[in-house]
Amino acid sequence: MRIGLIGTGRIGSFHASVLARHPEVGSLLVTDRDAARASGVAARTGATAVASVDELVRAGVDALVIASATSAHAELIGRAARAGLPALCEKPIALDLPGTLGALREVDRAGSVLQLGFMRRFDAGYTAARSAVRAGELGRLHTVRATTSDPAPPPAAYLPLSGGLFRDCLVHDFDMLRWVTGREVVEVYATGADAGPAIFRAAGDVDTAAALLTLDDGTLATATATRCNGAGYDVRMELAGERDQITVGLDDRTPLTSAEPQGPPAPAKPWPGFLERFAPAYEAEMDAFLGVVRGERANPCDGREALHALRIAEACELSRERRRPVRMTEIAGD
Repeated sequence: MRIGLIGTGRIGSFHASVLARHPEVGSLLVTDRDAARASGVAARTGATAVASVDELVRAGVDALVIASATSAHAELIGRAARAGLPALCEKPIALDLPGTLGALREVDRAGSVLQLGFMRRFDAGYTAARSAVRAGELGRLHTVRATTSDPAPPPAAYLPLSGGLFRDCLVHDFDMLRWVTGREVVEVYATGADAGPAIFRAAGDVDTAAALLTLDDGTLATATATRCNGAGYDVRMELAGERDQITVGLDDRTPLTSAEPQGPPAPAKPWPGFLERFAPAYEAEMDAFLGVVRGERANPCDGREALHALRIAEACELSRERRRPVRMTEIAGD
């Protein structure tokens, strides 16, 4: 296959490495607004750098991988749809519901394929948790606790473009909550704190957030996130039922130290970031996309899945702003 990659930043560079060594990829073309960066990635991976998205599409690629700046996602999804090209796009489709719905309408009109980059769906731990819940191994699920903690804040210039902590970070946890449990969120109550670095207050964002979510079967879930977890990168999900409870993300690199005298010590090498923690999941996600392009499997995460997760994030932002519970029926786009 001949694959085109748009965007060669941190995640785009990682995707380029994965695609370049995949046995089904015969040639890889990359482009970026920063031509020098695209050329550097091409040199490292054996790909071919081209000057523009137009040139990439004209080159006769079989599919596109979109890893550009978030602000360009919706337009590039439309370009792929109009060209009849299957696309894998990093989340989000757009930072708001109108932009997301507009891009999805383009995909629907074209009848094209859009796979969204929710890589946690391909993580071994989350996959095992989903199987356990769906098989009834935990009994009636009553409590879910999810957390995503970054070790350090992102660059200040990124924050105004990120969409905020709920849309940029916790959206993964919202997707996992739906995917693992098979249930829908019906109400949220969320809050946030900006007591950390001043860059968050300047951007109108929070550095730490928490949400209480009620699922349609009465299960209660909490989702917390922070940009200031100095111990390391910490992503976990705990699921408790009447019969048993399990956790995702607990291993010898989890940046968590027991305060008990006989508890495990601090990890010798805690996870430093999302690329290291989820590298196998990203590879499995790309392999799945190439299978979709070949027509060998169904789309594992279409654009509507991203819409569902974004709506929950929108509800959380509204709840934080108005300091009240928000029903999902208040959020457009369902």
